[in-house]
This record gives sequence, C-alpha cells and structure tokens, in this order.
Amino acid sequence: MNKLSQMLVATVAMLMAGQVSADEAAVKKALAEFMPRAQVDSIKTTDIKGLYEVVAGGNIFYASEDGRYLLQGQLYDAVEKKNITENKLAEVRKAALDKVGDKNMIIFKPETSKHSVSVFTDIDCGYCRKLHSEIDQYMAQGITVRYLFYPRAGKGSESYAKAISVWCASDKQKALTAAKKGEALENKTCDNPVDQHMQLGEAFGMSGTPMIVTEKGNVLPGYVPAAQLAKILTSE
Repeated sequence: MNKLSQMLVATVAMLMAGQVSADEAAVKKALAEFMPRAQVDSIKTTDIKGLYEVVAGGNIFYASEDGRYLLQGQLYDAVEKKNITENKLAEVRKAALDKVGDKNMIIFKPETSKHSVSVFTDIDCGYCRKLHSEIDQYMAQGITVRYLFYPRAGKGSESYAKAISVWCASDKQKALTAAKKGEALENKTCDNPVDQHMQLGEAFGMSGTPMIVTEKGNVLPGYVPAAQLAKILTSE
C-alpha cells in the first residue's frame, strides 16, 4: 500500500470511528493534517452498505466503514449495466479542469463553438504534433481545443523548458504552433501552470499523449481525427 493509501486508511478510520467531526470544515482540516500534499475533495456513502467513496484529486477510492480496507478500482452496477466509478470519475475530471480554468490553458476556439475538449499535450510528441497540425479541421467542426502541458520526459527536460517558453511568449498560440513545427523558441521563464497541468495529468492516470478529455469528462487516449471526434462529442 502506498503512502497516499495509508494516509487515507488512517483518515477514514478516524472519521468512521467518530474521532473527527462530520462537519465538512473539520473533516477537511483533519484530512489536510494527514495528507498535506493531496487534496481530498469528499467522503461520501455509496449505495453499498458500509462502503464509502473517497474522492482525492482525480482519483476515487473506496473504504470500508471502519477504515481498515481501502481499494481503488472499477465499481459496476450489474443490473443497470453501468460503470459507477467511471461515471463519477468523469464528473471529477470535469470539475478539476474547471478549477484549472481557461486562463491557465492555451485555447484555440472557432467562431461558433459546438463542443470543447481539453488536450494534454507534449510539444515533442509525434501524434500531439499531428493533432495540432490539423487544428483548423477541429475548429471547422466547431470544436474548441483547450491545451494543457504534459511533457512526458518530466520536469527539467527539454520538452518541459519548451512548454514554459511557449506559455511565457507574448503570443501563446503562435508560439505553440511554432514549437509543434519544431521551430526554435526564445527561452523564457515566468509564472506558469505547467507543473499544475502535469500533476493533474498524473491524477487522471496519464499513460501517453495526447490525451483528450471531453466536455463530459470522458477520456479519449491518443490522437482522434477531427471528424471522428465531432461524432463522439455529439453522441455523448
């Protein structure tokens, strides 16, 4: 069990044992003491007696009422034939992206926007470059593309430095397009949301780039052509 899971077990155990007030502010304070680096958004009962849902960042855990057992996985309703966890995760992702806000993304928006997607991108990723080379096609489909950075090589890498230089450019859209074409950028630094983007991508379970998150919070891993993406978004 990792440190996060151990902290969650201890916290939920305190909560269920009545050692922590049910008052929301008190609960959050107790959780913060156990998990200073992780934000626990909620602890709620589920439809299963004795099982509690713990939302932490972009993750969902399930805990027994005594706090002894904690698991992370997919919970299904076999009668309704639906994935309860994934439906909830979609809501969590949407809320997390809304919290980041448009001001902390690089946005390409058509005159008439029908749909919006958030795309975690790596400037040096081949399929990320392919997606951006077709940005006009996405906008022609009425799709707003909101970019977040996820340099796969990690913090301190060349890709990470490029992401910061793009963000700090006077024209972010122009700089991103140039970087995606492999053009040299002027090295710049400033306050930027790149680390926040990376942390959110990790919380979402990033396995590669690009990763597209729909307006409903559903994940589409990898490159998806504009026309196909428009159909997916229309059918959500």
